[in-house]
Parts: sequence; C-alpha cells; structure tokens
Amino acid sequence: MNFYLDEDLSPKIAVALRRKGIDAVSAHEAGNTQFSDSQQLAYAAGEGRCLVTRNARHFLALSREAINRQQPHAGILLCSPRLTGAEFHSIISRLTQIAKQYPQGLGPYDIFYL
Repeated sequence: MNFYLDEDLSPKIAVALRRKGIDAVSAHEAGNTQFSDSQQLAYAAGEGRCLVTRNARHFLALSREAINRQQPHAGILLCSPRLTGAEFHSIISRLTQIAKQYPQGLGPYDIFYL
C-alpha cells in the first residue's frame, strides 16, 4: 500500500510511516500544497497512491464524481474529524494497520474511514 497525505495532514506522518517501511509521501513533500482537492486526488491516482485526508465532505463528493466519470483512483482514506492533523500517533497506528490489511492497496473506487 502506498499513501499520499493531503495537505491537511502533517508531513511528519509520512516520515514516521516510512520509518516503519511503509511507502508514504505528503502533499507538502511533493510540493502540492496549492493543489485543489480534485488535483490532489488526480495526483494520488496518477502515482498509484491511496489518498489520506481529513476533508471528508469534499472527497466523498469527488469519489462520487470519479465513479460517474469512470475515472478510477487508488482509494481514499478519510480521517475522522475528531482526529486533528497533530494526532500523529493515532493516525500512524491506523494507517499502519490498513497497510498490513491491504498490502496490495485498495480497490480503484474504495473509500474508507480510518
């Protein structure tokens, strides 16, 4: 499983995941902090990375649009609004569990809550 963290999550999460042997990059590291939500999803899809975000409302809508347009992505993981971007350990733990559960990645239209 390869992760792409939206700009609303700290790049420290990607660093910590890589220390655990999990392929992760943040929008900050990729230089994509000015991208729109649709551009973030397109970037993640193009890189074959599951997008991780706290922006559930917008990405639920984008996921529906992707299905309607038949434009697959590499999955979307939505962090609970209760988890702030600073709650590194909880987010890292949940992403680590998902990476173990889905080593080959999510399906092309999958969307899950952490």
